[in-house]
Amino acid sequence: MRKAKIDFEYKTFQFGGELTEEQKEYFEKYGVIHFKRFIEPETALTFIAELEKIEQKWLAEGVDKINGIPLKFGKNEKGEPMIQRMCFTNKYSAVLNEFLHDPRFKLILQFLAPYEGRVGEDEKDGLVFNHYINQPNSKFSQMGWHTDSPRDLFLGQKILPMLNVGIHLDDCPSSNGGLRVLPGTQNQSVLKLLFGKKQFIDHKPDAREVAFEIERGDLTIHDGRLWHRVEVSPNFGEKSRRRVMYVPVITGKYKPKSSNSKTPFYHRFSKVIVK
Repeated sequence: MRKAKIDFEYKTFQFGGELTEEQKEYFEKYGVIHFKRFIEPETALTFIAELEKIEQKWLAEGVDKINGIPLKFGKNEKGEPMIQRMCFTNKYSAVLNEFLHDPRFKLILQFLAPYEGRVGEDEKDGLVFNHYINQPNSKFSQMGWHTDSPRDLFLGQKILPMLNVGIHLDDCPSSNGGLRVLPGTQNQSVLKLLFGKKQFIDHKPDAREVAFEIERGDLTIHDGRLWHRVEVSPNFGEKSRRRVMYVPVITGKYKPKSSNSKTPFYHRFSKVIVK
């Protein structure tokens, strides 16, 4: 049976002093929303500089995991080692830690209503930094279709709502790859949530998918139960570079991680990166 394309209206919004009813209804219907210029481009450059400091320190010290979560390594355009996925970066930068206490994140919690949410600054993987670059020696240039729900099951807990809040540090028009979502799929059945596609293995474009026209400083929010993927850039090297920070906004029991935390077993049997 041919799958119907959802009637999706792509709109962008400005983040004000409160969430509007239009913004709440839009997110409730589609499970995704795009805010323009959440941070200034200059602030994005400051964050990039902070992340580069953390990366160089971890590379010099031979760090391969933080709080039990493995880092994802690759090589840059010069063939030098780089870290393409970094977790808990807020714990290693006063600047990034302060950002997580921006009062606007408290407004974002309203998208989880009626559940009570919080910013998972020391839970899940903390503030994650994803660095996508497409080149022959890159191991992290795309990400297959997935929902974030199986992770809850792997951890022995019921599927709970969560938000993936992405702060985009580079311009990323849809022509350069990037985020793709299936709007409205956050409301699907549990079976479709888990088995609607082959989690992480399936990279095929979907006729129903929606791409985004992103500029440096933009913010995207999507429900973790929404089917989403990251499309590989058709460009190589610097033109393909996409840097995104992800803030986990979560519900449920408080479960902080520390240097004594064990590596979740799903990292041990899969080389696939989970946001």
